[in-house]
Amino acid sequence: MVEITAQMIERGRGAADPKTTAQKRKIAYKVREAREALTSAGSGHRAFDVELLRHYAAGRKSAGLVMSVASLAIAFIAIAWAPPNAVFIWMTCVVAGLACIHVMSSRLEGLAGADVDVRKWRRRVILTETAQSMLWAGVVLLVLPSPDPDAQHFVLIVLLLLGAMSALITATVPGAVYAALAPIALAIAFASWPAQLDATHLLLAALTYAALLYFVVLATRLYETWLENLSFQAEKDGLIAELEQAKANSDEARRRAEEASLAKSRFLATMSHELRTPLNAILGFSEVMKGELFGAHSVPAYREYSNDIHTSGQHLLALINEILDLSRIEAGRNELREESIALASIVEDCNHLLAMRARKRDIAISYVAAPDLPRLWADERAVRQVVLNLLTNAIKFTPQGGSVTIKIGWTQAGGQYFSVRDTGPGIPESEIPIVMSSFGRSSLSQKNAEEGSGLGLPIVKGLVEQHGGTFTLRSKVREGTEVIVVFPPERVMNALPRLDENSGAPRAGARSRAA
Repeated sequence: MVEITAQMIERGRGAADPKTTAQKRKIAYKVREAREALTSAGSGHRAFDVELLRHYAAGRKSAGLVMSVASLAIAFIAIAWAPPNAVFIWMTCVVAGLACIHVMSSRLEGLAGADVDVRKWRRRVILTETAQSMLWAGVVLLVLPSPDPDAQHFVLIVLLLLGAMSALITATVPGAVYAALAPIALAIAFASWPAQLDATHLLLAALTYAALLYFVVLATRLYETWLENLSFQAEKDGLIAELEQAKANSDEARRRAEEASLAKSRFLATMSHELRTPLNAILGFSEVMKGELFGAHSVPAYREYSNDIHTSGQHLLALINEILDLSRIEAGRNELREESIALASIVEDCNHLLAMRARKRDIAISYVAAPDLPRLWADERAVRQVVLNLLTNAIKFTPQGGSVTIKIGWTQAGGQYFSVRDTGPGIPESEIPIVMSSFGRSSLSQKNAEEGSGLGLPIVKGLVEQHGGTFTLRSKVREGTEVIVVFPPERVMNALPRLDENSGAPRAGARSRAA
């Protein structure tokens, strides 16, 4: 058994482990944060807003190179309608603006979530997107002075492409979407305003603004999708955090239960000597007084008192022995002294010991055993205790004039079993788990038999399981109870083959009996 340390005792008394406390605090914080995120989804929860800003920063950084290449391509084409120096200055300003946005996005991604001021960074993003969109719209001032009609078409196509890209990139910050599209919308209005109004120009302007409106709707849908994804992520994190908290609570409860069990077993093992020593003295002196070895009692009642003291001491000693046996079994300290035993012989011996008790209550005991049963490899003391406990219970709970049936035989798997069936009051099905627990007694048993410790069946079950066997209890009210103990085939010893007298070797065809 594991030795109990001072730290284990202190934790069992309620002293908190610093590591466990820190872990619980961390898990509780994660659970609270996940729940707040779920209840505040879509209504300005800070964690969601920070995550949306980070998505914007990541999108801007990944699109920086593409936007720079696009500005170079636009400038190369715009040279056909604008002076190269002006185009170069415009392209330089656009690339410089993209570089500033890249630096700002990198700085935003590098900040911890607690250090991000959401309102401040939203204002920065909106102002930066407005300035960058105005730089993009400056292409109108470069190209439109040209009298070539293709220049106007080029400007409209470029502005629509820039509007689509800006709407997709800034979708996670709704205010930045409008800030990026407003200058582009004004530039489109300026570029599509003709000297003379006609149906063609009006239709072209309407289609252009319809495309911008579609970009706004698309950005809104993307924003809602991001919110939904973040809500699902928060829900998953919340479930994981709650599972971790439940696991931590379960581990803590299991640890405390194990330490309590160890403390109980250690206490019982330590107190066994302290309890048995005075009981032995009580039993010895009471037996001397009961037998009047040093002279007769002057008062006859003293003999009865001595007999009561002796009987009570025996009952208390038996109870202590049962408690200690169960404690050793539960703690795994009960060592089996295995040897070759005959199950039928042990059952017959136990039946002989209890036959007088059965005759006093007019209980008939029938005994049926299969012939030629091989020996078992088991602990004789443990098996004898199992048989005695079961037979004692059967006789104790069987009313006067009843019967007890004992059977010994083979199992289908090749093991051996013995069963004890009585005609007692039986046990209700709902009370069978109570009877199998420590100190458990059924209601009908309490009415029809003398008091007992309620440890017999748990001890039997523990000893049988130590042998790798199974213990089964079947009972019906007013019909009786049957208990079956099964030993596995591995416990059955094969019969040795006969030796040939001439060669000294086993005879041909002689085989051991399979268990």
